[in-house]
Amino acid sequence: MDALKGTLWKAADKLRGSLSASQYKDVVLGLVFLQYAADGHWKSLADKAKSSDIGELVDAAMGEVMAANPALAGTLPRRYHALDQRRLGELVELLGANQVTGRVDHHARDVMGEVYEYFLGNFARAEGRRGGEFFTPPSIVRLLVEVLEPTSGRIYDPCCGSGGMFVQTDKFLRRQDGDIKDVAIYGQESVEETWRMARINLAIHGIDNTGIVRGDTFVADLHDGLLMDYVMANPPFNIKDWSRDVHDPRWRYGVPPATNANFAWIQHILSKLAPRGQAGVVMTNGSMSSTAGGEGDIRARIVDADLVSCLVALPTQLFRSTGIPVCLWFFARDKEHRRGQVLFIDARGFGYLVDRAERALTDEEIARIGDTYHAWRTKRSAYQDVPGFCKSTTLDHIRASGYVLTPGRYVDAPAPQSDAEPLDDKIARLATELLTALDESARLDDVVREEVERLRWR
Repeated sequence: MDALKGTLWKAADKLRGSLSASQYKDVVLGLVFLQYAADGHWKSLADKAKSSDIGELVDAAMGEVMAANPALAGTLPRRYHALDQRRLGELVELLGANQVTGRVDHHARDVMGEVYEYFLGNFARAEGRRGGEFFTPPSIVRLLVEVLEPTSGRIYDPCCGSGGMFVQTDKFLRRQDGDIKDVAIYGQESVEETWRMARINLAIHGIDNTGIVRGDTFVADLHDGLLMDYVMANPPFNIKDWSRDVHDPRWRYGVPPATNANFAWIQHILSKLAPRGQAGVVMTNGSMSSTAGGEGDIRARIVDADLVSCLVALPTQLFRSTGIPVCLWFFARDKEHRRGQVLFIDARGFGYLVDRAERALTDEEIARIGDTYHAWRTKRSAYQDVPGFCKSTTLDHIRASGYVLTPGRYVDAPAPQSDAEPLDDKIARLATELLTALDESARLDDVVREEVERLRWR
């Protein structure tokens, strides 16, 4: 599978020089989808890859797919006639030579879905900060899903990007022998290009995309009146230029500052929760302690309303697109057995380096955080505070700490490791090791002197 993805990515590079970055992503992802959705047409296109009108043929195929699937109306690109026809033909030919479909079944859907996600991730890395607007690192998305465990009901993302939260929900349900049809998907995205990517991404995974709408969530909630069972979101961080209406009824806990939309996102999400609804939100670390523009007062009112269930501090470098450190907020309308308490988890030491610029969480780390939260929330005897990792704290303690929600403030320091070696033995061992190191250093000094003298009299 990795070899296939690498081959397809190299093939896609054939169009890079003739398109802008945004157009390049659009047309390549469109072709990947077309290969899956129009398998019957694809062989014909591959056979005519060298023809001078290959772009018009691809445009026609895109139109036929949209006509046959109303949910895709207006989402697929139809500008292939304007591309470099030789390069386009080479790409179509290479994609055809690496055909991964042959029938529209679960296996083909899984393979093409994985290819599509691979392309999304690579485009996000290539576009840097812009890439963060449509792609959330998979390990963060999986952590949100594993903690919330959405198995039925309405699932919502108010800034859904390319739809990664919904795709990961589908994967979670299948691991649990569940069915994506047991949940209803709702999302809103303001950027047209990204909205189209989300619709295509869900379609290629076999997920109903009719609930994905386009528009600015702050200007108009296009799912107004619908309460959600689960909300998962990675809002754009620290937006300064956002559409603020100080009289908006969503600002129940205080009007967010005009210079930062973080608590606007949080309050919008809270306004969407059903009586037993839960939410997981990616936020900057500053959201846990900031007092600027009244944010401290808003945070205090949300804490006093007993809506915060858990805060997770995450390691750095999880986002290639930004160096801003992030955390996870989890909310619950009904905290059941844990009313008046908040769970703090310090996972800053977690993760491994994918490369020099990016870190990811392991499956085991994700499972540990999820299991800890579930044990705490259900008040099973399995839960216990772990110094250096997790701590259940009362609202009174949080109030006494000025409503600062940084996990490191509450999670006790890990107990020092016991040293079973007797002190006298340890001193003798270290002295021996030091003397050995000094002897070796003296030996190397002699070697260096001999070499210098040899060079001097050469």
